[in-house]
Amino acid sequence: MPKPSRLMFAKDDILSSFLSTPQKVYSQRQLADLLSQNRNSWHLAPSTSASDFIAFLTKHGDLRPRKFRSKTYGQEIVRYSWGEASPYELALSIKPRAYLCHATALLLHGLVDGNSKKVFINVEQSQKSSQATSLTQGGIDLAFSRQQRQSKLTYTYSGMSVTVIAGKNTNRLGVEQISKNGLQPHPVTSVERTLIDIVVRPTYAGGIANVLKAYGAAKDRISIDRLLAVLEKLNHLYPYHQAIGFLMQKTGYLPKSYEPLRAKGLNYDFYLTHDMKHKEYSKEWRLFYPKELKN
Repeated sequence: MPKPSRLMFAKDDILSSFLSTPQKVYSQRQLADLLSQNRNSWHLAPSTSASDFIAFLTKHGDLRPRKFRSKTYGQEIVRYSWGEASPYELALSIKPRAYLCHATALLLHGLVDGNSKKVFINVEQSQKSSQATSLTQGGIDLAFSRQQRQSKLTYTYSGMSVTVIAGKNTNRLGVEQISKNGLQPHPVTSVERTLIDIVVRPTYAGGIANVLKAYGAAKDRISIDRLLAVLEKLNHLYPYHQAIGFLMQKTGYLPKSYEPLRAKGLNYDFYLTHDMKHKEYSKEWRLFYPKELKN
């Protein structure tokens, strides 16, 4: 009979450490670091490799490989979960410092129904030097006559998809921790930040009709002061305050909620979304919007 390995002698201690930690999803590097940190206390041989450790945990524990693939870019990312893990835990493990946003944030805040297996994460870009850009009516008209650019970086695994959005650097402005259904807290954009983000990128919220629905659902839940503060700090080039004010008025907010947005100025004709084929015009907000939202 072969002699039991040192991994087997340490089995109870190793499995106990995984059972006692709230972390459910690991990269190969994280598992290698765990092995390195605990090698002496578990009395493991210097020759025990990360691959040996992972194979042992897969066979004798509850470690499960999850392979995420990006068809567009031909990439594969492998993550390991200890037992079952939520789609949010799996998605957030793909990129360091990612946070949940757009349609996923709407779902977690209870503002719309949605699919928890279709996850959106924001991965902020590095800080860029600011360049002065002048806004013109012609530039706005041209930009919004085209389809909005969308991220092509989507990873899929076993019926779930994770869309990675390369967001502007905001130092995680308006990101908070939310726990849902007894799960570990996850970083998610706040209600106020989410309502701004979905106006900027309505496609990631399921379309403008879903955006309108979310604004209606959030009517009694948001702080206008917080929303204005976040909007100011985001410092978007385009006058999204006109679209936000229009949506608030459209969904029955009190005038005191949207008048501060009007006070920011109505200096340009603006658009609620890109590439509208049939549109109406709100003189009150100087805003073009899809004809189907008229009523």
